[in-house]
Amino acid sequence: MDTQLLTELKKSLENEKGKLEQELGKFAHRNPKTTTADFDANFPNLGDKEDENAAEVAAYGDNLSLESELEKQLRDVVSSLKQIDDETYGICKYCKQQISEARLLARPTSSSCIDCKKTLTQEV
Repeated sequence: MDTQLLTELKKSLENEKGKLEQELGKFAHRNPKTTTADFDANFPNLGDKEDENAAEVAAYGDNLSLESELEKQLRDVVSSLKQIDDETYGICKYCKQQISEARLLARPTSSSCIDCKKTLTQEV
């Protein structure tokens, strides 16, 4: 892979990592018991009235689902950055062939080539 493209993709991934961590930080905190990209949603405290308690539970439920999705994206970004450091980035994890540059530009966290992805999702 072209070193200029790899540098561009790494910068993009590092920017995305920062954005995801910032977004998670708005409603969650890092789990101090782990060193990975693990966050715990904060339980909002809106008051002691019944309607406020219901709103707290609803907001917490929303935060948990958002936390889960953002953590997954963050894990993918961290994994891609590690692959760049290990010089294994851009290799399909299924067929071990090079992932196309166009695919990596469109989705830098791709871990599979288009053909394998289509096979996995049965889009053949």
